Amino acid sequence: MFKKKSLWLFLLLFLSLFSFLSPDSRVEIYSLRHWTHPLFTRVVIDVGKLREYINNELPSPDRIYVDIYQAKLNPILHGKTYLVKNDYISQIRIAQKTSSTVRTVIDLDFKKIKHYRVFHLFDPFRIIIDIYPRGKNLSSSPPQPTESGYSMIRQLGLGIRRVVIDPGHGGSDPGCIGKRGLQEKKVVLDVSLRLKKLLSSKKDLEVILTRETDIFLPLEDRTVISNQKQADIFISIHANANPDKKRSGVETFYLNFSQDPSVNEIAARENATSTKNIGEMMEIINKIVQNSKIVESKELAKKIQKNLVTCLSKKFTSIKDRGVKGGPFWVLIGGEMPSVLVEISYLSNIQDESRLKNPRYLQQIAQGIYEGIKEYIHSLGKG
Repeated sequence: MFKKKSLWLFLLLFLSLFSFLSPDSRVEIYSLRHWTHPLFTRVVIDVGKLREYINNELPSPDRIYVDIYQAKLNPILHGKTYLVKNDYISQIRIAQKTSSTVRTVIDLDFKKIKHYRVFHLFDPFRIIIDIYPRGKNLSSSPPQPTESGYSMIRQLGLGIRRVVIDPGHGGSDPGCIGKRGLQEKKVVLDVSLRLKKLLSSKKDLEVILTRETDIFLPLEDRTVISNQKQADIFISIHANANPDKKRSGVETFYLNFSQDPSVNEIAARENATSTKNIGEMMEIINKIVQNSKIVESKELAKKIQKNLVTCLSKKFTSIKDRGVKGGPFWVLIGGEMPSVLVEISYLSNIQDESRLKNPRYLQQIAQGIYEGIKEYIHSLGKG
């Protein structure tokens, strides 16, 4: 009997010691914040470290809940209830559901809710619940995530106030020349001026062109102008060419490396007037690697390409969508903002060259790029 009792005492002592020595893997949730904006209510759960979570809704009574795993509540939050002063949410509750799960519950009226969104932000990790009531005129919406999640631009709620449009080539550099003599420098300036007019009609948007006449501007100076003007986005407009005269269509590029021979051929042609030397290659590569705007540039490129193809296809047949690609274009290197290069058609293709002489075609190109920029702005939760 004594031996059994001693064994139990030893096991209890061992388990107590093991429990004392093993680290607590749960993250401590230390804060819950909420406020009501004229258009929505936001609830923020400060978690601090990345944790898995789920959200769901329940009826009778109506409520939304978020369960955070491997978490524990700071003692000051145990059983905490926050009263909310609006007509669609009554209160917010937070509690330790199980030893390793924290639950936040929002009591509300689904009949008065238009929609809600649950998402997370990093640095520090926090979970956001935005609740939108019915009957509100929403001029903006929450930022939409990119395919890589919420970039720092979207986390900080940044918008677009100034756009720089860059008509490619100019002056002594005509760019591509079509079989019938149409010069790239002229057609891209035409489209850029049309795009400026469209964008200038949008309230609170300033539009700047790197050139408004037929002048030569070094490649390296174009992003310098954008940086000096503190542009929010940079759009460089070009026309394409290819030894294959049958190749046609539109495509949009963002700054990145590429192993696609066709992309590298286009980059080599567009970069031909660069004044940089081989000795500067490492510095140039580092600028591309360190470019923090790649995700947003790709997002902007996707929206411009989609709308450009859609607008052209409405009034012209056989518009070839050549897609969105990354490439090492000099005109995009060094930009401190999301930047894209749009190839509006192939001057080496007879039909494309003929269309690029048509004012209706040029206007549709400008309209497509404009619609793409508008959609990008909207994706940021602005406009």
